[in-house]
Amino acid sequence: MNFSPAGDPAKVAIITGAAQGIGRRTSELLAEAGFGLALIDRQSCAHVAPSADREELQGDLTDEMFLARCVDAVQQRWGRADVLVNNAGISLIAPAETVDASAFRRVLEVNLVAPFLLAKGFGALMLRQGEGSIINIASIAGLTGIADRSAYNASKHGLIGLTRTLAAEWGGHGVRVNAVCPGWVKTEMDHVDQASAAYVDADIIERVPMGRFASPDDIAHAVLFLAEPRQSGFINGHTLTVDGGWTADGSWQSLRLMHR
Repeated sequence: MNFSPAGDPAKVAIITGAAQGIGRRTSELLAEAGFGLALIDRQSCAHVAPSADREELQGDLTDEMFLARCVDAVQQRWGRADVLVNNAGISLIAPAETVDASAFRRVLEVNLVAPFLLAKGFGALMLRQGEGSIINIASIAGLTGIADRSAYNASKHGLIGLTRTLAAEWGGHGVRVNAVCPGWVKTEMDHVDQASAAYVDADIIERVPMGRFASPDDIAHAVLFLAEPRQSGFINGHTLTVDGGWTADGSWQSLRLMHR
């Protein structure tokens, strides 16, 4: 499927954290849909959608000059930006009283400040075009409080607030801004977090009404939906929760498991 009508210039999508997990699968789906790809990550993205019209931009999202170079590179190569997926993020699992200011700021820089700066830079292109879709990968941690994740939760709550604010500012100019809020997803980040003994699979599976983790594919298809104006053209400022019912279920554990 190709979203670009015959004769129109190719659509271009920018994805951060594209080397693995949600970012990689999202990149693959958008490539299949006919998008040119700007793949942003600290790691190499050579293995991601290698047959697509693509550009790899490798660097640190906390480096403001690097972010500006990403915007310039996309503008010079394609002259447009149609979709921005702010997917890259880092976690920090620790009791709040043990988290120092530098560690807290690092999470905010990656998870909130970088998405703002990228939205600002690519949003300017979209505003000139009169169309575009920005999709921020937030989390159910942006909708609820989860213990031992003060910095991560704060960054994701902030990202949802940013999403709504930009939607209010830019929606009238054809630029839609939405967020996807995954529950727990089986990715490389999950493996790292579990290695710290923070939780085990059963903690998640027993809590989710659908009885499983999300997959990167689950989240990537939600992003694809929000990227396509023919499917989601009047959706703006929304937080699309993809959590298997986690945030809908107020049951206690024995009652929850009784319904499996």
